[in-house]
Amino acid sequence: MSRIVGSPVPRVDGRAKVTGAAGYAADARVRGAAHGFLVTSTVATGRVARIDTRRAERAPGVIAVLTHLTMPRLTRPASPGAAFLKRVLPLQDAEIHHSGQPVAYVVAETLEQAQHAATLVDVAYDAGRPRVVLAAGMDDAYVPPRGLRGENEISRGDSAAGLAEADVRIDAEYTSPMHHHNPIEPSTTTAVWEGDRVTLYESAQGANATRAAVAEATGVPVANVRVLSPYLGGGFGGKGPVWPHTVLTAAVAREVGRPVKLVLSRAHTYTSIGHRAEAHQRIRIGARRDGTLTAVEHVTTQQVSRTEEEIFSTSESTRMLYACPNVRVVQRAVRLDLPAPSFMRSPEAVVSHALESALDELSEALGTDPVELRMRNHTRDNPENGEPFGSKHLLECYRRGAAAFGWDRRDPRPGSMRDGGDLIGWGMATAAHTAGGRPGAGARVVVSTEGRAVIQVSTHDIGTGTYTVMTQLAAQVLGLPMEDVTFQLGDTDFPFAFISAASATVPGVGGAVNRTCTRARRALIEIAVADARSPLHGVPAGRISVEDGRLFVTDEPRRRTGVRTVLRRHGKPVEITTEPGSMAPGYSTGAVFAEVRVDPRLGQVRVTRMLGAFDAGRILNRRTIRSQAVGGFVWAVGFTLGEHTLVDPNLGRIVNPNLSGYLVPVNADIPEVQAIFVDEPDPTSEALGARGFGETPMTGMTAAIANAVHHATGARIRDLPITQDKIIRALER
Repeated sequence: MSRIVGSPVPRVDGRAKVTGAAGYAADARVRGAAHGFLVTSTVATGRVARIDTRRAERAPGVIAVLTHLTMPRLTRPASPGAAFLKRVLPLQDAEIHHSGQPVAYVVAETLEQAQHAATLVDVAYDAGRPRVVLAAGMDDAYVPPRGLRGENEISRGDSAAGLAEADVRIDAEYTSPMHHHNPIEPSTTTAVWEGDRVTLYESAQGANATRAAVAEATGVPVANVRVLSPYLGGGFGGKGPVWPHTVLTAAVAREVGRPVKLVLSRAHTYTSIGHRAEAHQRIRIGARRDGTLTAVEHVTTQQVSRTEEEIFSTSESTRMLYACPNVRVVQRAVRLDLPAPSFMRSPEAVVSHALESALDELSEALGTDPVELRMRNHTRDNPENGEPFGSKHLLECYRRGAAAFGWDRRDPRPGSMRDGGDLIGWGMATAAHTAGGRPGAGARVVVSTEGRAVIQVSTHDIGTGTYTVMTQLAAQVLGLPMEDVTFQLGDTDFPFAFISAASATVPGVGGAVNRTCTRARRALIEIAVADARSPLHGVPAGRISVEDGRLFVTDEPRRRTGVRTVLRRHGKPVEITTEPGSMAPGYSTGAVFAEVRVDPRLGQVRVTRMLGAFDAGRILNRRTIRSQAVGGFVWAVGFTLGEHTLVDPNLGRIVNPNLSGYLVPVNADIPEVQAIFVDEPDPTSEALGARGFGETPMTGMTAAIANAVHHATGARIRDLPITQDKIIRALER
C-alpha cells in the first residue's frame, strides 16, 4: 500500500489553479445573468417601520428591488437533509435580529448598477437598544437543552469531590473574542431556473445540504435542484451551513425570470455567514502531587443569536483527552443581538486553548515538566465510554516532538531565556480533534475499455487536497497508474457525501472510494479469469494482483495481462456505484511546540519556531498533510496574537469587517514549520487507515504559543488575543 498512497505527489488540480483554468463558482458564465446586491440593516434590533424603493427601482439597469413586502414566501426547511439551514430567513417579515441583516435584495444588469441602486433604498426603523456584550449578559447565561454534539452538560464521577481531594488546584478564567472566516473567495450563488428545475453555481462545503434546503424552501422536489461547486477558494467551515443568501438568490431568480448572480462583499461576509462565537471559560483542575488529575470542571459560556442557540465549540478535549475520573463540562449560552455563530476551522480549539493553558499553569504549580505532566495523564481508552480508541500514538508524538524540538534544553524558569534584549519562551501543548463519526458517503467508479477510471463523489475540495488524495487512494486500490485515474467532485448529481467539515472528508469519502474501487478491482479480476483468451484464465481470483495497470498471478508474476486488454475484449466498461456507508468516529492527536521572541520594550511577539508531531493514522500524501499542519499553525498565530472582530457596544455593528482592520497573519509572521507524522494506520478507518486531520494542529498550537509567551515573560495573559498593550501592561506590574 506504500507505492502510491503516502507519496508526496503534487496536487492534481494544481496546474488548473495556477493557470486560471479552474472554474470557481463566480466564474460560471451564464447567459443573461443579472447581478444581485444586498441592502442590509443599520440597526441591530427592532423592526423595519418604512422602506421606500422607488428611487432605486428607477435607477439605470435595475430589474427589481425585493423587500419583506414583495419577496416570495419561503418555507423554512425542517427536514433532516436540510438541517444546515436553521436560521430564520430574512426578507420574510419586518423583524430585525442583527445589524447587517438583509432588508432588500437589488437586481440589476450589472454589479455596479446594483450597488448604486442599493444606496438609494430608504429604510426607517423602529429600533431597540441592542445587547451585544457577552460580559454584560453573563448573569443571564443558560444551558441550551441540546447542542450540535449532544448534551450541553455532561458529568462523570464527582468533580466536587475530586477537587476537594486534590493537593494542588488551578482555578482560572480565559476569554476569546469573536472570529470571522476570511476565505479568498467570498460566498457566492448563481441561480439558473429552467421551468421548475434550478441549477446553483455555489461556493459551498455542503452541496447536498444546499440542495435539500433550497428544494424545501422553494417548494420543488430535491431531484429538481442541482448544485455545482467543483472548486472552492477556501471554506474554513463558513461555507458548510446553508446561509439565507443562497435561498434568497434562488427565490429571486425565479421571481425575476432570469439567472441571478450574488457575490457577497467582504463586509457582507461578516454578517451573512457565521463566525466563531466569543467565549468565556472557567476551568478548575485538581491534581495530586505526582501530577495525576483528580478532577476537571470546565464551564464555557458563548454568545448565541436571538434566533439560534446551537453551541459549536464543545468540550471534547476536556472529556476525551486525558485520564481523569471526575469531569464536569457545561456549555452555556447568552443571547445577544448579533448574527448567528457557526462552526469555524477547528471549533474544538477554543476549549483546547483553555484546557492546555490551565495544564501549563498546573505544571508550573507542581514544578513538573509540561510534557511529563501530559504523559502521566495519558489514556489509551476513550474516557467517555471506556472503549479503546481505534488507534492512538500520542505518547510517541510527545517523545518525537520533544526530541526534535530540543525540549530538554528548556530552562523552566519564566524569563530565564534571553537573546540580547529579547525574551525567549518555549511552550507546548497537546493537539487533539475529533475526526469522523459523521454520515458516510457513496461513490461511483467507471473503468473504461481504455483502462481509465473515473471516480465521482459529491464532496468538495476546500483547499485541503481532496482531489489529490482521493486520486491516490483510488489508483492504489484499483491498481492503476495515477495518470489513468480521474476523481470528480462538487456536483450533486454524483453519489452523496456529507459536508466537507468536521475532519470527516478523508475517512468518509476515502472509505467510500476504497469500498467502491475494491468492488471494481474484484470485477476486473473476475472478468480476466473468466476470459478463455486471458493468460489468467481459470486462476483462482484470490491469487490475482493488480498493479500499474496490469493483472498478474501473485506468485507467478510473468503470467500477466493489461487492464486495457481485458476490458477491450470484454467490450464494455466496469461500473460500480455504492450507497453511503457508515463512518467510524476517530480522534487525531499530536504534541506541538512553539518558540517565541518577545521585545519587552514594545511588547512585540514574534513566533520563531513551530513544530508538531502527529498521529493522523495512515498518511495518504505527505505533501498535502504537511500543508494542513502549516495552515493550522498559521491560523493559531492569528487566533492567539491578532484576530479579533470588534463590535460597537452601542450600535451592535461590526466595525472592522475587512482585511485592513481584521488582522490575519502574513508570510512574514510565520517561521519555518516542522511537521512529524507517526504514520500508523487506524484499523477502524476504511480509508486505508487514514483519519481526518486538518483541524487538529491548530487545537494545540494556540495554547503552545500562549504558554511560550508566559515562559518568556512570566506574565499569564488569559484574554485573547495577546496584543502588545497587554504584554506591556503585564510587564509593568
